[in-house]
Amino acid sequence: MKLPVTLAALAVACGVAQAQLRSVLGVELPAPWPPGQASDTHWGTTVPDPYRTLESTRDEAVQRWLRAQAETTDQVLARLPGRQALLERIRALDADARGSVSSLKRTDSGRVFFLRRNPGEQQPKLVLRERIDADPAADRVLIDPDELSRAAGRPVSIMDFAPSPDGSRLAYSTQVSGGEIGELRVIDIGSGGLLAGPIDRIRFASTTWLPDSRSFFYTRLREGFDKLPPTERFGDALRVYRTLDGTEHVIFSASRHPQLGLPPIASAYTFALRDRPLVLAWVGLGVDRRGVMLAARLEDVRAGRPDWKRVVAEGDDVRQAVVAADGALILHSAKDAPRFKLLRWELDDDPSRLDIAQARLLMPESEAVITDVDAARDALYVVRRQGVVASLWRWPPGAREAQPVALPVEGTVGVRHADPRQDGVILTLGSWTRATSDHLLSPDAQGSPRLTALSLARPGVFDAPPGLVSREVMVRSHDGVMVPASIVHREGLRLDGRNPTLLHGYGAYGNFEAPAFGPRLLAWLERGGVYVVAHVRGGGVFGDAWHRGGQKTTKFNTWRDGIAVAEWLIREGYTSPARLAVQGGSAGGIFVGRAATERPDLFAAAISSVGVLDMVRSEQRANGVANVPEYGTVAREDEFRALLHNSSYHALAEGTRYPAFLLVHGVNDIRVDVWQSAKFAARAQALKSQVRPVLMLLDFEAGHGSGTSRAQTQQRLADTWSFLLWQLGVPEFQPAP
Repeated sequence: MKLPVTLAALAVACGVAQAQLRSVLGVELPAPWPPGQASDTHWGTTVPDPYRTLESTRDEAVQRWLRAQAETTDQVLARLPGRQALLERIRALDADARGSVSSLKRTDSGRVFFLRRNPGEQQPKLVLRERIDADPAADRVLIDPDELSRAAGRPVSIMDFAPSPDGSRLAYSTQVSGGEIGELRVIDIGSGGLLAGPIDRIRFASTTWLPDSRSFFYTRLREGFDKLPPTERFGDALRVYRTLDGTEHVIFSASRHPQLGLPPIASAYTFALRDRPLVLAWVGLGVDRRGVMLAARLEDVRAGRPDWKRVVAEGDDVRQAVVAADGALILHSAKDAPRFKLLRWELDDDPSRLDIAQARLLMPESEAVITDVDAARDALYVVRRQGVVASLWRWPPGAREAQPVALPVEGTVGVRHADPRQDGVILTLGSWTRATSDHLLSPDAQGSPRLTALSLARPGVFDAPPGLVSREVMVRSHDGVMVPASIVHREGLRLDGRNPTLLHGYGAYGNFEAPAFGPRLLAWLERGGVYVVAHVRGGGVFGDAWHRGGQKTTKFNTWRDGIAVAEWLIREGYTSPARLAVQGGSAGGIFVGRAATERPDLFAAAISSVGVLDMVRSEQRANGVANVPEYGTVAREDEFRALLHNSSYHALAEGTRYPAFLLVHGVNDIRVDVWQSAKFAARAQALKSQVRPVLMLLDFEAGHGSGTSRAQTQQRLADTWSFLLWQLGVPEFQPAP
């Protein structure tokens, strides 16, 4: 089969010979970054690191090189003939899309607070609705980041927020340019007056109010964090108790409670129990899914001298704890239950008498994965997933077991909000071909569940577009394990190997990529594109065992599963190597980077967005230590060998022709530093055998993705897809010879 653009023709179109690229589409590439002699030796193995100097991202020379890379990419993409039309189509789809809603919270008073971004708005606004069933026309915007952005001259966004239980006060934190470190403020909702703040050194405030609505907990980075070595920068986070009259105590940090034996990465989320003299602390250990729970007397916490008792250990393998309406604690656990189980724990007011051994089994493990549990006054609500499709189960007090709830959509079920003091839950429902929408599920007069659609945001023209098809398939991987994949395309697709296909994967932290649809995807599908999500190991589609099957020393299964899905797509006629691209972001950079470097013959292009690409040096990032539970450490020989094997940067080798690469990154990223993309790009660009472009798409007013404006998102998507459609040979994106 002859495709419109062959590799040789593409090389000529790019202005290159069959050797190292010097220009692309007539745009001269920046001078290569000079390699150095840096290396590390671990367990008798010397690992060369010729581009380590790019880790000094504040160095002026590095900054100039990054800006040159960004400018070159902008110039190249501007020469693609279909790019502007694609951008205009994305903007048009956005203008008619459903508004998006996130982080909804209801207070005791019935007030509802949520983040909403309607079409035309750059950032989500913080909105107050007096009641869940109130007229949307009466909604009140409390915080408008678009106004803050205009005043600052840079993108400002809301990181998180928490209304007080009585609904009279609001704590919220903001960030600038996606930097994910900002300020916390507390305001009086009636007057708009400032009650506390601005409080700086806020990364994730995770504010929780005490029942009195006059005091709260929040998390803050330690003083001088920005001057510490990167590996220590985010350690020893402070959990603080504060009252509105200015009283403040640090109530937790790993260093302040050495008797607990917690590592510096430990960070506590504290909350006071209603009608009990207890404060519980859920302690996260970096990205480890297993939490530690502490308990202390409320009076001691208020006085700033809590005597924390460990009541749940890592070995208990608890992933979530929810307070039920009767005060019991519902635990979501994977201990001896890789698809999860639920436990019920009757609490004691004395922390010294709390013993998790007293918890009894509530819902045993089954074939379906228990993904979430939430408590309302009328019932417990449990989300279970059979493969990719989720279901909702309701368990009222006194019932012998949970019963399934009939829902109008098959795909994704998410509990947006539940409160043990209020009836019902607010749900999100969606699928691969239907936009996510909000519903209230509450008991009727007879106690039966009743579903009511909510109007929290503007409905869209493309909420359920006709002519789209989704399919779930199982693909045999390298070791015989069957891997799920979800495929979306237009009706009438011909399986002739000519369809431009984008294979997306993540596979980390046990996360699951649930079915979801946004109308921007139509801009890809309308051009005959196919969109595929590979639910590879390292994710959580089949529970904890699936996660552990792609973690640390088994991480190679993540990208090998991706390779298997790519081979299946080609074998089944969906696409061909000249029409197939692979994409991943953040931890998904491992998926895309190693799939593309291990099997470059399968892909024409690869997109890494804020991707982890240098695994050996991953621990040297400010966020790297927290990720050791997921990736491993060079301090253990088996894990070092795995890190090296999974490192895309180190897999690049002279003599191999790799796919075209687009490295997308926000320069202000504090989760995955931009040098991860820069080092990979520099090494790939230096290969004499590389005939396809290696470009860096950089945004100097963005970070890991949080806080990105609508305009930034539209631009980035148009740039990314234009690059892919060019490399995949779609005619209208091919520059004139």
